Amino acid sequence: MNLTEQVVLVTGASRGLGEAIAKAFGREGAKVVVNYFNSEDKANSVVDEIGHDRAIAIKADIRKEQDVRRLFEEAKAHYEKPITTIVNNALVAFKFDAVNRKTAEQIEWNDYLIQLEGSVKGSLNTIQAGKKDMAEMKFGRVINIGTNLVQNPVVPYHDYNTSKAALLGFTRTMAKELGADGITVNMVSGGLLQQTDASSATSLEVFELIKQSTPLQKVTTPEDLADTVLFFAAPWSRAVTGQNLVVDGGLVMD
Repeated sequence: MNLTEQVVLVTGASRGLGEAIAKAFGREGAKVVVNYFNSEDKANSVVDEIGHDRAIAIKADIRKEQDVRRLFEEAKAHYEKPITTIVNNALVAFKFDAVNRKTAEQIEWNDYLIQLEGSVKGSLNTIQAGKKDMAEMKFGRVINIGTNLVQNPVVPYHDYNTSKAALLGFTRTMAKELGADGITVNMVSGGLLQQTDASSATSLEVFELIKQSTPLQKVTTPEDLADTVLFFAAPWSRAVTGQNLVVDGGLVMD
């Protein structure tokens, strides 16, 4: 299915990486569902930029099954076609702040649960809400957003890194089961992106260090990663599932 035929849900799409992904799909002619939780004005601005004929903003807490199922129903009614493509991007209550992060002595189990709910439970909710329609179409694309910190935890964000490692296992096991229904499940893992709300606490010195350590001699942007997400939704990736593609300029070579 070409991108122009797809209805794409991007969770957490009102700002940062999610905004860049939503705009990339809109640029390529897809129908886009801009999911948000708090930032209604920003979500509406994303819709304005993509165009009201090709984008709609829908509020939902991806951690709540009922919210997610309602989102899928609203999107299907609006576009008169079910969601074909899911980008699990939403990041819940986290900042990349290496100075003020919780150490091994300070981290609490509830911190892990918050990130696991955002990454794994949120992704489970979207897949379960969309699977029936995708299986009937014999087409579905799920792209989960990970991090290169799983391969190289240069900053030990214990809760965030662990949740994304769990999401990688989730990605591969879902890919194994859903493949028979024509649904692919893949992951795109970025490095520290310059710049999003989540990375705003990162100093310019850290970004410069990353730049100097990266083969491409640049820090990856949200737009760089967004274009890679398009690959996993496009026909070119039709034989690819259960994979994790690291998009960080070559900093981590996995």
